[in-house]
Amino acid sequence: MVNVRVMTIEDYDGVYELWIHTPGMGLNSVDDSREGIAKYLKRNPGTSFVAEEDGKLVGAVLSGHDGRRGYIYHTAVLTEYRNRGIARALAEHVMNALEQEGINKAALVAFGRNETGNGFWERMGFTVRDDLVYRNKNIRELKRIDT
Repeated sequence: MVNVRVMTIEDYDGVYELWIHTPGMGLNSVDDSREGIAKYLKRNPGTSFVAEEDGKLVGAVLSGHDGRRGYIYHTAVLTEYRNRGIARALAEHVMNALEQEGINKAALVAFGRNETGNGFWERMGFTVRDDLVYRNKNIRELKRIDT
């Protein structure tokens, strides 16, 4: 039986191991470091989750909000545990947590080449916004970690 619970910084090593072994995951050396995730979890307690089965971390999702909009990042489930509803359970926990904090809308960014992830989010009811242009600018240099 899979148990979903709130992510804490003590989960970092297992979550990072999951992320670096998830094809198509986009990580960087600052935001996804232990310090970066600790800062994120401190700012957004109660909205990121891990899934465990028999004490083994099998899935994770990072989520938070800015008071207006929820954001979802780095959703991953171990390959051998996929198609068992784990990602759906993680996403539902996120949406419930965001709703409890008064957030009415959530957004996420997925790489276009991530067919598995994009298919999942479409099945979860997330739509593609082709009327927006996503822009990004690094304030400081970040080393990208490709998986």
